[in-house]
Amino acid sequence: MAVSAIAGAVAQLPTTPTLPATGQIGWTGGPGTIPGGGIPVGDTTAAANPQSFGQSMTQALDSLSGAQAKADNLAVQAATGDLTNVHDYMIAATEASLATQLTVAVRNKAVEAFNQIMNMGV
Repeated sequence: MAVSAIAGAVAQLPTTPTLPATGQIGWTGGPGTIPGGGIPVGDTTAAANPQSFGQSMTQALDSLSGAQAKADNLAVQAATGDLTNVHDYMIAATEASLATQLTVAVRNKAVEAFNQIMNMGV
């Protein structure tokens, strides 16, 4: 019974992705819907609790470290045969890779800005 229900649901799925006619790029889930809830209008939490640049960077580096530790842990589980869902490891590894690339890009921009400042004439 459950197999026929799944087969019926799968048959209703479109086989090719569709793009909106308006040329919109990004989330097209409908008006006013943002995945993850988005930020409510009038939210003053960020304004009430400002973070310094150093705190933001520390938080980002801690997040990077956590993502890499999670990916490493899942890699060990995959190597030992204890991992039941390989896609969990693939997602964690991709997240860690993207976080590392973002961190390197921010560092490169900071070094570039520092060099430009040092080359300015007084």
